[in-house]
Amino acid sequence: MTRSHALLRTALLATGGLLAAEAFATDWPQWGFDPAHSANNTAETAVSAANVAQLEQKYAVTLTGRVNAAPVFAQAIATANGTKDLLFVTAQSGRITALDAADGSEVWTMTTPGGHTPIESSPAIDPDRQYVYSYGADGKVHKYSIGDGIEVTSDGWPHIATLKPQVEKGASGLAFATSGGVARLYVVNDGYIGDGGDYQGHITTIDLATGSQRVFNTLCSDVSVHMILNGQNGVNDCSETQSGIWGRPGATYDAATDRIYIVTGNGLFNANTGGKNWGDSVLALRADGTADIGGLPLDSYTPSNYAQLDGQDVDLGSVSLAIVPAPVGSAIQHLGAQTGKDSKLRLIDLDDMSGTGSAGGVGGELELINVPISQSGLKTQPAVWVDNSGDGASWLYIGNNNGISGLKLTLGGSNMPHLQPTWQKSTSATSLVVANGVLYHAGGCASGTCVVARDPHDGSVLWTSPAVGSLKWGSPIVVNGAVYMVNYANPAMLYKFAVPAPTDIIFANGFDG
Repeated sequence: MTRSHALLRTALLATGGLLAAEAFATDWPQWGFDPAHSANNTAETAVSAANVAQLEQKYAVTLTGRVNAAPVFAQAIATANGTKDLLFVTAQSGRITALDAADGSEVWTMTTPGGHTPIESSPAIDPDRQYVYSYGADGKVHKYSIGDGIEVTSDGWPHIATLKPQVEKGASGLAFATSGGVARLYVVNDGYIGDGGDYQGHITTIDLATGSQRVFNTLCSDVSVHMILNGQNGVNDCSETQSGIWGRPGATYDAATDRIYIVTGNGLFNANTGGKNWGDSVLALRADGTADIGGLPLDSYTPSNYAQLDGQDVDLGSVSLAIVPAPVGSAIQHLGAQTGKDSKLRLIDLDDMSGTGSAGGVGGELELINVPISQSGLKTQPAVWVDNSGDGASWLYIGNNNGISGLKLTLGGSNMPHLQPTWQKSTSATSLVVANGVLYHAGGCASGTCVVARDPHDGSVLWTSPAVGSLKWGSPIVVNGAVYMVNYANPAMLYKFAVPAPTDIIFANGFDG
């Protein structure tokens, strides 16, 4: 090793560059990073509060078509042109594109037939990192070889997610979780804007090893198949419509309860009187996607004002359930936080969601508060962070067009959990993410719309990017020392921000060999 190389290695170790590159590379494999969609990258080490202000734009490249979803990321993938870190983006047209994360260049791209758009679903990378899955314009989920985009067309692939893509769409991210050693893909469906047509919200669970699938319908939940368009026989159709699932992440998996949770929008709710319709509800299913006999979820939560939510188009299901780790000593061990278009925040006991001991109850939340600084309905997903380097508290971060709120989970009387609003900022924001103790979001800034980094304890600004153009539901990801953001322009733009490479700093100071 030459003296300059030794100096370079020493400097890389000192700055954390070599450590991050060699030991802590990770993936961002689905919307919200993990199966719980916490949006907290716990493996990030390269960018921190100490150097986030050094982030600089590395590129802004034009994509094909419009994108209204977050990208996903896989590191060190073998391609025809060598090993590359890859980003994957699904456009509203159903086209999936793999891009070289280093420079934004296209590695491969695939389209789907059908023409039923827009699609607003993020792709997902399976746990074995061999395949990437994407929702298509034909109402099916497609499976592609991760390095070259070759589509798998055996063992049931592409898998049906809906038999009526003209009225049912993929509006949420594809999600996966591994339970009992079995990896499964979760696909949820909703209707198009305007709530028109014969659509019923449902989730399709696909076993990635066997290719088998299960279907749970949120209306007529005793019907466990994909429903047909305008059917009449009551076997594979339902007279009720709506109750779509369209929170940004789709289905949420909680490893502590070993259950998946889906949240429905406007639609009939009558399960409290023996019916099988679950509009405006949070529903718990087994990790394999099954319910109890007769289509009864394992548990459920439905707000007491469900009829008002339905009648006024105030979907509970505009947001997916957030899993919030309980504080040490909490009387309630497993917690979920649920908000929606009504800008109310509900804290739910995941071991007894309505307080009745069974599915179909109404009300029963542990706490019901207003979301701070919110005059418009929420359609963005909260981020969850545990301050492991501080007091160990769990935090919940919520943003929308009116502001950002940081709420800290504390304990009140009888050790009951309580979400304490701690700070608020009056600025617009899409869904937030956390990485290595820094909170990120896309939203308003002096130059238009930017990506912003904040201190998660008080919301103070640590860094602001240059303008990134228009946004709708897109949100950033932060992985392996870089921030990636796709805007809502037509065509979309992909941005990358990163701190200067340690080698650049060293060579700029004369260490050139």
